[in-house]
Amino acid sequence: MRTGYALLPLGSLLIPLARADYFFKTSYTGRDFLEHWTWQTLDDPTHGRVDYVDQATALQRNLSFASDSKFVMRADSINVVPASAPRGRSSVRIQSVEAFSEAVIILDLQHMPEGCATWPAFWSLSQAGPWPKGGEIDIIEGVNLSDENLSSLHTSPSCTMAPRRRMSGIASSLDCDTNVNSNQGCGVQYADPLSYGALFNQYDGGYYVIVRTKYEGVSVWFWNRWDPAVPWEVKLPPTTDLFGPARVFPTALWGVPDAKFEFGSNCDYEEHFDAHNLIFDLTFCGDWAGNTYATSGCPGTSCVDYVNNNPAAFQNAYWEVNAMHIYTRLGA
Repeated sequence: MRTGYALLPLGSLLIPLARADYFFKTSYTGRDFLEHWTWQTLDDPTHGRVDYVDQATALQRNLSFASDSKFVMRADSINVVPASAPRGRSSVRIQSVEAFSEAVIILDLQHMPEGCATWPAFWSLSQAGPWPKGGEIDIIEGVNLSDENLSSLHTSPSCTMAPRRRMSGIASSLDCDTNVNSNQGCGVQYADPLSYGALFNQYDGGYYVIVRTKYEGVSVWFWNRWDPAVPWEVKLPPTTDLFGPARVFPTALWGVPDAKFEFGSNCDYEEHFDAHNLIFDLTFCGDWAGNTYATSGCPGTSCVDYVNNNPAAFQNAYWEVNAMHIYTRLGA
């Protein structure tokens, strides 16, 4: 750590702030996702009623679209899925080619998938593995008609979180071990109803910022797009950086994070986490959305039947990404 200076709205007073040496690493905007992410076609590990398609198929069927400034990935909303189909509704799952460890990740997200039977997620996973070795960090996740985000960690044994932490969200589970509570992980339920789903989309999305360090843990902040408190260092792209290749992230001025995960004697960082690839996906039903479907306010009792027979219900089941900017520490 060393001291830097940032201009605060207190006249012309310069106040010293603790800063970390973060340097611009990469950005993904528009067509960058086509070139620097891979389309995964694996069977869904969470047993969803989904058929993940490759990039060529996604582009040909307009399930993926990229321009200079937008990237969209969506579910098929045209075709009925035969009950006999071995997989399910066509969708997209992509993974970054590059992996990151200690980093600041800024996601400018315009729209996320919403609706009954949906289970979208933006998360990260150990590049080295095998899972759960190296850890998993779920940043954005929810199911069905949820309107509040859930962030979680999933790890190998001997990683727990304290029930009380400096965050605005509420701890919903404390043991991160994938062998406990049917792999519930250690989760934090957000308090902000604009952080997920239909309301997130109604207000034009917003910004998710993930700060991951060995000594400070994993923190996640969310601001809706029209929140006047969105920090300038979050909104401004790297090309307008006042500090050149390095950027100051005065997180102490951002308020408490929505989710906070702390490492130490309760969870050794180096034992449980290494460099992670980033992943976007959208599945349907499966181990979570399917198991809670009947009590979620969605029609009928069969999640799978709903997915098969109601293509028009998935017109709003899409990700629309404006940009992702990543800063890392030297050597990270």
